[in-house]
Amino acid sequence: MAPAAPCSCSAAAWRAGGSTLVHVDTRSEIREFLTSRRGRITPDQVGLTAFGPRRVPGLRREEVAVLAGVSLPYYTRLERGNLSGVSEGVLEALAGALQLDEAERAHLFDLARAAGTTARTRRRPTKQRVRPSVQHILDAITGAPALVQNGRLDVLAANPLGRALYSEMYVDPVRPVNHARFVFLNPRAHDFYRDWERAANDTVAILRSEAGRDPYDRGLSDLVGELSTQSETFRTRWAAHNVRIHQTGVKHLHHPVVGDLSLTFEMMELRADTGLTILTYTADACEGPAARLEPYDVLDGKALREPRAGSAIR
Repeated sequence: MAPAAPCSCSAAAWRAGGSTLVHVDTRSEIREFLTSRRGRITPDQVGLTAFGPRRVPGLRREEVAVLAGVSLPYYTRLERGNLSGVSEGVLEALAGALQLDEAERAHLFDLARAAGTTARTRRRPTKQRVRPSVQHILDAITGAPALVQNGRLDVLAANPLGRALYSEMYVDPVRPVNHARFVFLNPRAHDFYRDWERAANDTVAILRSEAGRDPYDRGLSDLVGELSTQSETFRTRWAAHNVRIHQTGVKHLHHPVVGDLSLTFEMMELRADTGLTILTYTADACEGPAARLEPYDVLDGKALREPRAGSAIR
């Protein structure tokens, strides 16, 4: 299988120690997203009667046009990737016709905004810095793991419990550590995530959403290029065009020291630092002592397998 083009780019190449060479193609991203959403809905699901043989699964273009209240030529123009100048009302009608969920609707609007801007050169990745005051907040959170991450899932800072929780990810010498790189390129991830399939699907959906918000992020393009080249499982999921809003939920993990954990996570946007969020994890008190975390030694990015007395994850 040929590598999928990152961020729906027309060409891509990635080499170890090199960079992704791409031309951003927002039109392709729009076309593939709308086609994939149309293909998953049957006429019965939207109250239409199906007539005649159907060569492809899902709705026909003319059926989506009827549901959205637009002409067939106009919808065809939209599905070919031209969302420039489309009104909010038409986007809402299209979202309703395709039965988009909250994340998919937001992605559609992001793609429309990208289509309405003048094509720009991809920005070189800039080193994002965590302000001292934000690090102080992390350090003040002593009863729960806490991380700062960006939209492409780089972990830029963590408190001791955050590093302890993701000790398996910190074994990788590449910095900053990255959730997606860990999930798809590190064999340890299959043991760390109790439901690796779900973690993989969620990770790709988060990156897809970020690509819609910022299609000119070179760091994201480079990451997607790297993962597409090295992981067939990533390529398959990337081609599905699924998106997700990742703000709260439960992570089911298997820590090498603690064992099985089920932790509720919450994401809080840092309004003064565009694109950065604080991610915290807490355990339900009713889950018992096995779910409670306490600081333990972290040395050179690796969790000690022999926690010192009185300072352990348990």
